[in-house]
Amino acid sequence: MADPHPLLWTPSPERIARSRLNHYQEWLAAQGKHFADYNELWHWSVENIDEFWASIWAYFDIPCSVPYTQVLANREMPGAVWFEGARLNFAEQLFRFNVDQGSGNKPAVIAESETRPRTSLSWQQLREQVTAVSNTLRALGVQPGDRVAAYLPNTPEAVVAFFACASVGAIWSSCSPDMGTSSVLDRFLQIEPKVLIAVDGYRYGGKEFDRMSVVATLKGELKTLQHTVLFPYLDLAAQLDGAMLWEELFSHPAAHASPMVFEQVPSDHPLWILYSSGTTGMPKPIVHGHGGSLVEAVKGNALALDLGEDDRFLWFTTTGWVMWNAQITALLVGSTICIYDGNPGYPDMSRLWRFAEDMQLTFMGVGAAFYANCMKAGIEPAKIADLSRLRSLGSTGSPLADEAFHWIYQQVHADLMLASISGGTDVVASFVGACPLLPIYAGEMQCRSLGIAVHAFNDQGESVIDEVGELVVTQPMPTMPLFFWNDPGNKRYLDSYFDHYPGVWRHGDWIRITPRGGAIIYGRSDATINRYGIRMGTAEIYRVVEELPEVLDSMVVDLEYLGRESYMPLFIVMREGHALDNDIEHRLREKIRTQLSARHLPNDIFLVPEIPRTLTGKKMELPIKKLLLGTPIEKIANPDAMSNPDSLHWYAAFAQRRLQAMSS
Repeated sequence: MADPHPLLWTPSPERIARSRLNHYQEWLAAQGKHFADYNELWHWSVENIDEFWASIWAYFDIPCSVPYTQVLANREMPGAVWFEGARLNFAEQLFRFNVDQGSGNKPAVIAESETRPRTSLSWQQLREQVTAVSNTLRALGVQPGDRVAAYLPNTPEAVVAFFACASVGAIWSSCSPDMGTSSVLDRFLQIEPKVLIAVDGYRYGGKEFDRMSVVATLKGELKTLQHTVLFPYLDLAAQLDGAMLWEELFSHPAAHASPMVFEQVPSDHPLWILYSSGTTGMPKPIVHGHGGSLVEAVKGNALALDLGEDDRFLWFTTTGWVMWNAQITALLVGSTICIYDGNPGYPDMSRLWRFAEDMQLTFMGVGAAFYANCMKAGIEPAKIADLSRLRSLGSTGSPLADEAFHWIYQQVHADLMLASISGGTDVVASFVGACPLLPIYAGEMQCRSLGIAVHAFNDQGESVIDEVGELVVTQPMPTMPLFFWNDPGNKRYLDSYFDHYPGVWRHGDWIRITPRGGAIIYGRSDATINRYGIRMGTAEIYRVVEELPEVLDSMVVDLEYLGRESYMPLFIVMREGHALDNDIEHRLREKIRTQLSARHLPNDIFLVPEIPRTLTGKKMELPIKKLLLGTPIEKIANPDAMSNPDSLHWYAAFAQRRLQAMSS
């Protein structure tokens, strides 16, 4: 029988020898630690996590003013304390590269967008701009622990603003300007920012999007703001009453008054707040610290992705996706980041491939849906762009289909490390992903990440191999959240990850660990919507949909599974006397588009008699998702645990019609 996951690529001996991971292993060997293969190294890294993370700290010579006294002070989850006693600053790592007079002229950031032509910052310019903005933020009263909120596109200005914020010890949090007012306020109101940095508008897919009304609303609603900074991007003459302009951060008297200062903070001092939504309540503000974020970033970029000072790196993203955070951390290993702000499919699906040639990228990362769309569009990248410098491709956001693996090696490049990775906003890290020492098999991620004790758990809470189970982490990670902002008693934190297996992190993905040590992700095991790589809780969608007076109830599921294209139906119950007509459907779509995200528009909207609910009133999204994916009705739910078990009959009939249509 043919292998369902055939071998597609094997790294050459020369590539292995040049890799940073090979150098790290040689460094370990010089200290008497020898490993026969990657799997053996991984087992050591998770069975001796104190020793492993101490080795990462030492190997990368993490800059700190005070060394740690203990690597891991508490092994519990949650509650682990990493690098106790250390004082450092995440941004200081940035200033270790290209510091000489000549090398300082090398590009650190190269950017292109639909809104303006190519711009770039050299390493020297990046240092100067970060210094100026951080000095001005201090002069404006920003102190360690204050929150700086950003409503910005993926531009060099966002990179500068973040590192300036980090150097001060303030806490960064960003949303993309394609997010509507309600989504942004749901996030920023929770963290009470002191400063807002916002864009006036942007261009996407050839269309202009003015965001001044959104910015004005944010400025008015965020009562804790002391300063608003407007970044004119779409209209260079844009102004907002009571707001500074971005350029004023550089002309402020304090901007150039002193050299760079890195506020020395404890390892667990908050660095940034990201948002990941559950199925109920407001978006969860997830807080990560300086020390953990730094060691994970250098480990992941250098050892897993094999990035270094000669690389040019792109991961196509917005500032509202965790991959923006991951993208900018490539600077911490000396790589040049090449960023693109715009529609990757405009004017056609060849746009990013041509960008890769223009930028001479060595690493290009995109969401898995992009590769699927390129396949459907008949794009042949190697014929439309010179990709000879490309050494690696990255994919994340959803499972990459087997067909896409084959397509990449046939149509892009035969000698590529395909870094198909899976991690999360929750940890700003990859649980499973890339390794420059290992071969690549179609449909498989290469390995479990070093230092991360990933397992597949069955229903009995046992670790299994070659079986689909819950993705869990059984040992603490340096980038597990410090806490959720404004979460008394860690209730939401505990409910989010530790309610199923006490003391073990349950992430909410289906995973299979293969006998050779690889991994296959099968989509979400919970009801979170992972739409084109952007996660959003169903509760956010319900708040917007059910604001419409005619809508009584609603439910949404995302049928992203095993690499198939995502299909997201919205089911609604109308109030008596109202029908689901074209006007209602148009208004629903517009509300979702403008208040949440265009990425979360449903594929179809269906009128249903009832929304299935548990006895406690919870919408039964996951059982319906399983039903629509082919699970028999008798296996998805216990009728005795439902308040309206007869409601399942409509969905069972719908599922049968859908599955028949797909197979015909």
